[in-house]
Amino acid sequence: MERRSFLKKAAVGAAAGAVAAPVLAETTPTLNWRLASSFPKSLDTLYGGAELFAARVKELTDGKFNIRVFAGGEIVPGTQVLDAVQAGTIEMGHTCSYYYFGKDPTLAFDTSVPFGMSSRQQTAWMLYGNGMKLMRELLADYNIVNFIGGNSGTQMGGWFRKEIKTVADLNGLKFRVGGFGGRVLSKLGVVPQQIAGGDIYPALEKGTIDAAEWIGPYDDEKLGFNKVAKFYYYPGWWEGSTQFSFYMGKKEWEKLPKLYRAAVEAASMEVHVDIQAKYDAKNPPALGRLLQSKISLKPFPPAVMEACFKAAQETFTEESAKNPKFKKVYDDWKVFRNNQGQWFNVAEESFNRFNYPRPLK
Repeated sequence: MERRSFLKKAAVGAAAGAVAAPVLAETTPTLNWRLASSFPKSLDTLYGGAELFAARVKELTDGKFNIRVFAGGEIVPGTQVLDAVQAGTIEMGHTCSYYYFGKDPTLAFDTSVPFGMSSRQQTAWMLYGNGMKLMRELLADYNIVNFIGGNSGTQMGGWFRKEIKTVADLNGLKFRVGGFGGRVLSKLGVVPQQIAGGDIYPALEKGTIDAAEWIGPYDDEKLGFNKVAKFYYYPGWWEGSTQFSFYMGKKEWEKLPKLYRAAVEAASMEVHVDIQAKYDAKNPPALGRLLQSKISLKPFPPAVMEACFKAAQETFTEESAKNPKFKKVYDDWKVFRNNQGQWFNVAEESFNRFNYPRPLK
């Protein structure tokens, strides 16, 4: 009796499976997409992040959702990825929002703004504050859905042909610097230049620009900046952390099956962790190698830092007064940033100040 009952149930299950299989196949179509990266292939951490994303999405969808990654310049220039996604030229991009600062400075909050948060604090704002909600509201104007896709951590201040001793030394300086930092520095006489990563070296080598910042030692060594500029400054106050993002056309996102959406979200989170972990692991030995090449590693003078902080505050106030979208995001971000600062100063920073000047023996 029990055996007959089991066989009957098994037969029913098999019949249901025969019906379910075609339905499942219909809901998991084979897709072939293109993803434009803003970064050259030589930058294995950033370009490699997009490759990891594509590999994970393919794996999680049993090989049915295929995303081909293109380096900056192969389909569109690195600073035009948002435009290409918005226009539907490509389905996805991996980029920095502050490349599109000229469209609306509010976009910079999806990457970095001067004297902002650390990478952990930025991720906390995005996932447990209002960051993701606010950024998706903003990017909806461009028919784009965003996903966090990596963070560099605190960046270096860049490579300079001449020493920066006073605020006056910034006057007239042609400096490759991204996004909001350029507007702040222009108050101090800097002439900001927006140049994609793969084009910085020739501009610095030819003297088209006087200084350039990118990310940190690991990438800077790969790009060879130490060969054409001697002074290496820190910190990159305009990028206390730099968040990278995956951008997807809103219509494309809405057409995806639930399984594929889940794959995209899971893969983007893995990349978000992977990129920072790689930079944290690779930057210390890279800095050691750069120091062996006879560069001069220097902090920005306190007077320069104070002048830049003052200029940043003025810029935030000015933009808030004329841009309601900016003010809405800034007001929320500012409160979160200040609260995070108080907490981190109690625990993290007090530990760091004591701990790291004392190497273990």
